[in-house]
Amino acid sequence: MKLRVLSLMVPALLVAGTAGAAEIYNKDGNKLDLYGKVDGLHYFSSNNGSDGDMSYMRFGLRGETQISDQLTGYGQWEYQANLNHAESQDNKNFTRYGFAGLKFGDYGSFDYGRNTGVLYDVAAYTDLQPEFDGSTYGADQFMFQRSSGLATYRNNGFFGLVDGLNFALQYQGKNGSSKETNNGRDVLGQNGEGYGMSMSYDMGYGISAAGAFFNSRRTSEQNGGGGYQNIMGRGDKAEGYSGGLKYDANDTYLAVMFTQSYNAARFGSSTSDVFGYANKAQSFEAYAHYQFDFGLRPFVGYNQTKGKDLGRAGNGKDYGDQDLVKFVDLGATYFFNKNMSTYVDYKINLLDNNDFTQAAGINTDNVVAVGLVYQF
Repeated sequence: MKLRVLSLMVPALLVAGTAGAAEIYNKDGNKLDLYGKVDGLHYFSSNNGSDGDMSYMRFGLRGETQISDQLTGYGQWEYQANLNHAESQDNKNFTRYGFAGLKFGDYGSFDYGRNTGVLYDVAAYTDLQPEFDGSTYGADQFMFQRSSGLATYRNNGFFGLVDGLNFALQYQGKNGSSKETNNGRDVLGQNGEGYGMSMSYDMGYGISAAGAFFNSRRTSEQNGGGGYQNIMGRGDKAEGYSGGLKYDANDTYLAVMFTQSYNAARFGSSTSDVFGYANKAQSFEAYAHYQFDFGLRPFVGYNQTKGKDLGRAGNGKDYGDQDLVKFVDLGATYFFNKNMSTYVDYKINLLDNNDFTQAAGINTDNVVAVGLVYQF
């Protein structure tokens, strides 16, 4: 009986991302929950930059207040504290999420702050490995994943008229350099004003489909201004178009995702010899797992992003088409109960060690991640 309960519980944890939450306060229509996890994580790799302790803790607060029968206010904040540095050093801790909003019954919700971009509504289908997931997207990369200044309207069930039909509309304000906005940032984390939309439909029998797009202005520095004359991938606009399909039933999960982007898929860092954005890129992800009744979940995934027509870099070389991300992911997670799990995640890197990957500082070695997780 306990094994069967666990087999029903684990898929729910997958969606929630936590094992539930600790209720701090619940009175007079006001509710506040605390959630989080501690991941004792270690990487094994022949690449020194990807070898060693990677432990971290994430925790957050999620609250809501009942204003009227049809109006609810809500807010959420989530923080990551890295645990692998000396106490005397900067641990590079950061806020992952922080937003506040209102929900208007069947008429949807609106919130503003640091949240996920609409293309992640599709990427979430394949973003499920315990460690090496979502590698074709990154934070603060236009409206691909987590980012700042996002105003989002979401509607689930199409105003209560069509079960399973959900959509979102999103606007993002400019996040530029210190000369352009109050929250100045590195050139590869900047964005101009943009908008996007996503839509998903649950067709029943465990099958769902989703699509999304965004269109954003690029900043002056992303087009060679402010001393970044060597940045690759020029263009006034960054665009992304994504589609995904998943099957989630009978203890089996299968999903695929494809994205085509323009001037938006980034590579390297602003301190590497080669860095910038691909003029055009195609990303493909596939993921599958099976959940056994006794808590074991083996999985396999594939991630690839190919940059097209990268052009000439500051070092004078024309790099043409290059793989930016390419690997097979194998591993398994074992759930002791709803709060405790352990995993092994093996990233088999398929990237070539060539002039481009060396100049961009892209790791081409395999990495094994081993983690022990407590979540609440």
